Amino acid sequence: MDSLLLTPELSTGDGGIVRMLRLYLKALCELSKGGDRVRFVSLNDPDSDASVLRRYSTGSLAGSEACNRSRLRFIMAALRWGAVSDRLVCGHVAQLPVAWAASRLRRRAPYYLVAHGIEVWRPFTFLERRALGSVRCVWCVSEFTRERLLEYCTLPRERTAVLPNALDPFLDSQSPATGTQGPPLVLAISRLSVADDYKGIGHLIEAMPAVRAEIPEARLRIVGRGDGRPALQALAVRLSVSESVEFAGYVSDSDLPGEFARCRLFALPSQKEGFGLVYLEAMAHGRPCLGARSGGTPEVISPETGLLVEFGDVPALARAMVDAMRRDWKPEAMLERARKFSYLRFKERLSVLLTERVPS
Repeated sequence: MDSLLLTPELSTGDGGIVRMLRLYLKALCELSKGGDRVRFVSLNDPDSDASVLRRYSTGSLAGSEACNRSRLRFIMAALRWGAVSDRLVCGHVAQLPVAWAASRLRRRAPYYLVAHGIEVWRPFTFLERRALGSVRCVWCVSEFTRERLLEYCTLPRERTAVLPNALDPFLDSQSPATGTQGPPLVLAISRLSVADDYKGIGHLIEAMPAVRAEIPEARLRIVGRGDGRPALQALAVRLSVSESVEFAGYVSDSDLPGEFARCRLFALPSQKEGFGLVYLEAMAHGRPCLGARSGGTPEVISPETGLLVEFGDVPALARAMVDAMRRDWKPEAMLERARKFSYLRFKERLSVLLTERVPS
């Protein structure tokens, strides 16, 4: 059965959506049998032959097109390959109307949607509603995301499923560090754009005076880039904690294991995580996590692997940071939790969902 994957990007970007769609490409290729072929169309990537994608594909990858942000080119490529595909997997709801149109060229070939989080926690446009009406199944990364999706559309619950995110096997740690060197370090990894203030990075900075009062040598290291960084740096100066708050900028995937190894706690008190893939990446390196009791985060962080606080409660956040850095966590519990979201389990679940009969 020939498959077509529609995606915003695959080779560029470093967020959780991009990472997961690479795993969808990998799984679709590995699940192909005999003469089955897989193709993908990427809207934003300038080059579909990027080396980063070679390890996420097999010989069953029969075609790809990177559209370099050209919507017209994306639509034309999707329609062209949709006409010869037996099923379509749409990686983002904004591209779902294109998947709907492409499916109609192939005797109404089934198409599926991956729902990552906040992009489906809203009212849908007319075209999105039309496309949702014929979707075979929506794969939601968490139960929270599924519930929010169903608030805004009339899709039968039976045509949705929870397919959690998974650890990238190429980034997964096989031998995580069990101890840390140097002063207690809190690590945060996030986009730092103004639009993403819901990530709670500012709250971590606001908590640092209280944290330093309890643990004077504590530091906060922030990995990420974006137009919100100057305001965050100014906040650290205003609170007189700039010397204990470090902005590391962009860090490549290959360098992330070193970041996790050096920290004592990973913290991202975000309000709107559809899932929270980065928490799993921290757990895979034996590090406890601190998140907000919001979105899909409680479905990832368990009592054995971290702490949850109410979003925006800075005093509670500070207390939790201190508590987490002083607590004796068991790295084995982190690893065991991470294994529940392995790539192998993800691929097995995807295989079942692709062959499952879904009520029309």
